[in-house]
Amino acid sequence: MSGDRNLTVAGMERDWPEGRGIFHNKEKTFLVWVNEEDQLRIISMQKGGDVLGVFKRLARGISAVGDSVKAECGKDFCLDEKYGYVHSCPTNLGTGMRASVHIDLPGWTKDGVEKLQARCEELALQPRGTRGESGGQTGHTYDISNKHRLGYSEVQLVQTMIDGVNKLYEEDLALQKKQAEAPAAE
Repeated sequence: MSGDRNLTVAGMERDWPEGRGIFHNKEKTFLVWVNEEDQLRIISMQKGGDVLGVFKRLARGISAVGDSVKAECGKDFCLDEKYGYVHSCPTNLGTGMRASVHIDLPGWTKDGVEKLQARCEELALQPRGTRGESGGQTGHTYDISNKHRLGYSEVQLVQTMIDGVNKLYEEDLALQKKQAEAPAAE
């Protein structure tokens, strides 16, 4: 069990560990996670910087999974015109889209994680450790994602992530240069 009180109270762990699974393609670039925090989590990922390719794979995959569900039980994904997709996890209300990249930010790390968090807030981003939402931070590699889910399209959220990560990277290079030029503290 996860130990997350919210999941337990909502009855989401009543069948733990049965009734759960993860299904993926051979390359492990497309995954469908059944009955974890959300009833269905659809993931597209790969190494490198081809965000458009990852997004296109995700769109095709969501369509294929939706078609399969519709063929099996005659139902569509639960979509509210105003609030977007309905999820068991309220923080994912809206698109449910969390677009993220893993990026090394040694300059920001040295400058202070609190400063990085504040800067991410300004850019509508959310920094996490690479071990997930509550897994903590190690080293100087971060999982940076869009902060918002509600009130924006999937394309807007991915673009926010791309623009913000590019800005953080530029700023990180400047911080590293500044830190290298600063006299060593005695």
